[in-house]
Amino acid sequence: MLQSRFGKSALTALCLCLAPSLAYAAEVRFTAPEAGDGFTDRLRSASLSITTAAKEEATAQDLLAAAQSDYGRLIGVLYAEGFYGGVIRIRVDGQEAASIPPLRAPNEIRQIDITVERNAPFVFSTARVAPLAPKTALPPEFAKGNRAKGDLIGEATRSSIAAWRASGHAKALVAEQTIIADHADSTLFADISLDPGPRLRFGRLLLAEESRESRVRPERIRDIAGLPTGRQFSPEELDEAAARLRRSGAFRSVVMIEADRPNTDGSLDITARVTDAKPRRLGFGAELASLEGLTLSGFWLHRNLFGGAERLRLDAMIGGIGGDSGGEDYRLGARYDRPATFHPDTGLFLLAVIEGNDEPDYTESKVEIGGGFTRIFSQELRGEAGISYRYSDIDDDLGRRELQHLLFPASLTWDKRNDQLNATSGHFIEVTLTPFIGLDEKSGDGARMFADARHYRSFGAGDRYTLAGRAQFGSVAGPSVGEIPADMLFYSGGAGTVRGQDYQSLGVDIAPGVTVGGRAFVGFSGEFRATVTDNIQAVAFADTGFVGQDALGTGRGDWHSGAGIGARYFTPVGPIRVDIATPLGDKAGEDLEIYIGIGQAF
Repeated sequence: MLQSRFGKSALTALCLCLAPSLAYAAEVRFTAPEAGDGFTDRLRSASLSITTAAKEEATAQDLLAAAQSDYGRLIGVLYAEGFYGGVIRIRVDGQEAASIPPLRAPNEIRQIDITVERNAPFVFSTARVAPLAPKTALPPEFAKGNRAKGDLIGEATRSSIAAWRASGHAKALVAEQTIIADHADSTLFADISLDPGPRLRFGRLLLAEESRESRVRPERIRDIAGLPTGRQFSPEELDEAAARLRRSGAFRSVVMIEADRPNTDGSLDITARVTDAKPRRLGFGAELASLEGLTLSGFWLHRNLFGGAERLRLDAMIGGIGGDSGGEDYRLGARYDRPATFHPDTGLFLLAVIEGNDEPDYTESKVEIGGGFTRIFSQELRGEAGISYRYSDIDDDLGRRELQHLLFPASLTWDKRNDQLNATSGHFIEVTLTPFIGLDEKSGDGARMFADARHYRSFGAGDRYTLAGRAQFGSVAGPSVGEIPADMLFYSGGAGTVRGQDYQSLGVDIAPGVTVGGRAFVGFSGEFRATVTDNIQAVAFADTGFVGQDALGTGRGDWHSGAGIGARYFTPVGPIRVDIATPLGDKAGEDLEIYIGIGQAF
């Protein structure tokens, strides 16, 4: 009986020893010199004790571990700023944290006192990295007599190695380093010796073992990557090869791994480790406008149709549901894209479109079939050019007619936005030129040009405020209005041009009761966006547009404008947009239009 009681008591004691001790909201007192340069804030941010004590579930063991790790974390901040003679004291309930055995943490911790003395800053007595590759850009502050910030040594070393790698020396490394802090005169001696290694060429592109199970054929992976085998090694070209594989859309992840050792012939093999993306994808969208009604859209995408990263996308759209701006519109489209055709940065595309538009001033049904090539010039710049046949059946104030054209569309897009759905900085410029040839006597020859330019700039604490501007320009030169497909002419009004004005309400009146699209268009939009909370943004905007009768904006023409306010609610798929707008001018305040969609207006 006594043995049984003793066993229960021992078990209870063991459980109490193993159970985590509660912290009881320990207080952390931090003492450091105030210099007005943000240094104390950086020290506080580095302290794990402060963040751990703020957690309700933190135990005494957690607090002790955080306090002991703070020695290294705070020393790192001191060294980074050039203070190598600093002193750090961390006391846990009066006892130096470093002297407390980790496995003998107290059951309770009430107070942690952290004191940092940084003392005099050190300066470089020697600041040297050698040898240097041509055009190496060292940090200007990395020089004798300047503050010996530890970060500068690392930055100088990394930039020197990067310069050697850019010169083809892929295996450049640090051969020797001597760093001595002289506390007597507060100086730091930093001497870094590099071994550039031999200049290398790109070798073979190999596939990692797990990558051989990819649904994309190995030869197509190599074609898409476009690794320049035989050319001098370049980190930039290696990054471009990885970017091409990612851009194909067939892979969820791409990693390029350099071989540990070069080959005897001076080449360096690269191993690609790729993980396939899901081959199929579905997407849906919806927009609602008080006048234009509901627009529903969707697509189905296959990312690897024939095992060569070919993409097939099927699109469907129906608009004008329940609207008061004509009838319902529809669109069915298919597009096939094959990357790396003739060149790693050149792709082939084929397309087919069936579309019907029932607009306020015309109805049009069209069929278009064509193809062409895309070209990626850089991460921000891409172009596209092709040829297509188009049949149009049009009914407007000029009467019923059928047109046939051969189109030669070409476009150039320069996109430097930081976010396509919610840009806060950068710019976007797209220019499209479409020469066309009539294939019968009713259809004319000419060219259509359209340009869309957008710019974004943010300011305020945390870039809270954003100014967004947009300019649109269009022109159609050549034939008479009746010889041009109706949707290649220009109208203004609605969500894409001037909010607050009725959809496509501004055209050109060429005779009493006869309104057609213009051959010139100019539109300007401006938005002021202010972040209210992490998820909500308020917007004020103004739009204006002009439609002219002739290609250069001469002849008949008119302007109209609108303005309003809106809100954005940010979600993982992009901001949900709600805008309320009214016309400006004679109709100011008479009508209100509401627009709802996903993504910013532009």
